[in-house]
Amino acid sequence: MKRIVRSWKIWIGIGLFLLGILIPYWLKPQLMELNQLLQIMNLKSDGNALMVNAFLVVSINTIISIPQFLGVVMLGDGMAETFNRSELKTIIPLIVVPLAYVMVNVMTPLNYSFGATDIFLWLMIVVMQKLSKQKLNMGMKLLVFSQLIFGITWLNQVPFLTPYGFGQGSLSIKVKQVAIQIGFDQVLSLYANVLFFIFVASAVTLWIYLVLYMEKWTISQDLHRAQLAAQESRSGREVLHLVHDLKTPLTVIEGLVSLMELRWPDSKMQEYCQTIYGSIHSMSKMVSEILYEDRKYWCELKELIDYIRASRPNAANIAVDIEIEVESQAKIYINKIRMTRAIINLIDNALDAIQERGNGMVVLRVRTLPNVVSLEVEDNGCGILADRVKRIWKTGYSTKNHPGVGLAFVRQVAEGHGGSVNVKSNVGQGTKFWITLPLGESQ
Repeated sequence: MKRIVRSWKIWIGIGLFLLGILIPYWLKPQLMELNQLLQIMNLKSDGNALMVNAFLVVSINTIISIPQFLGVVMLGDGMAETFNRSELKTIIPLIVVPLAYVMVNVMTPLNYSFGATDIFLWLMIVVMQKLSKQKLNMGMKLLVFSQLIFGITWLNQVPFLTPYGFGQGSLSIKVKQVAIQIGFDQVLSLYANVLFFIFVASAVTLWIYLVLYMEKWTISQDLHRAQLAAQESRSGREVLHLVHDLKTPLTVIEGLVSLMELRWPDSKMQEYCQTIYGSIHSMSKMVSEILYEDRKYWCELKELIDYIRASRPNAANIAVDIEIEVESQAKIYINKIRMTRAIINLIDNALDAIQERGNGMVVLRVRTLPNVVSLEVEDNGCGILADRVKRIWKTGYSTKNHPGVGLAFVRQVAEGHGGSVNVKSNVGQGTKFWITLPLGESQ
């Protein structure tokens, strides 16, 4: 149930569907006037008025059909994504569209028939949806389907198609009866067929153009991400070579210190040498953690927080509040350098989010839960739009003017430690990221 509530496609689909049902109720006075006008036309021969009335009938049917069909398309897509059942994209519309006609007929005295036109229209929409592979957004679908619906609805006005289930609604039947009675049935058929071919051809052409455009755009985005990944990989290799080269001077320094111990054996010099040895070993350990992702050690949470605090000075006069709610001596098995870099990435993003806020606040919170530890970074900034939340983890995606590799790196580090990273955001209220890691014996 929660998944249905969170699906914006389902709610938009329901809203459009209800709008399509209410439109005939709002247009009921105009529909009744049109019905009376068609009855009066039985008494006089007026071809021009007939064509105008046919156009009005098609326009009204199109206005009613567009939100209904778009609504069931969105509803089917939303239900299919929510329950991971692709067949719902077809099953739900086939059930809901006839239901819409039943509800419309209850609200208006005129008869609206679910016939061959609607089946033909729905088959075309299903085929176009399948071939486009869901690359078109809501606005693109509105452009294409509105032209398609307007074109196909003209088939309801072709007199010789009536026996085949086209145009069984009361208004369409009366238009065709008047056309036959005044001898305009062939003209009406020609008029309707020409408009059918023009608008359907226009809709199909526009659909092909939009699909090809989206294909090209997708390929360009994939290429951009590949370029960023290659750039990141190349930069990473260069950094690794540089860090690896640091081991050589460290070894030289360690050798020189050992010679100093032999040369000057006084106690003060021995103390200095031991201090240098400690610094060399710490530096060597850091180099190893940078070079090898799987190089992990047991680390107390307090030690990790102190290292994060030392590695990330306050920026823009904004302090990062740190709240620690952990058990005494709690330990995690991590690559301290990489985990620190991941946390600092989250802190930097949080600081960017509160730049324009006078009361901006960023909190790093460490909490222990049963068998896991939660490292949380929370801000009260602008928040993240719902449609962007799924994209923020992709390499190359960024809302700032630099390569978007930060959050992709954070996820990589979290999963590399057997954990996970999650996000919760409310637009205008703030965002919270949290990394969950195994704690102590659970590792």
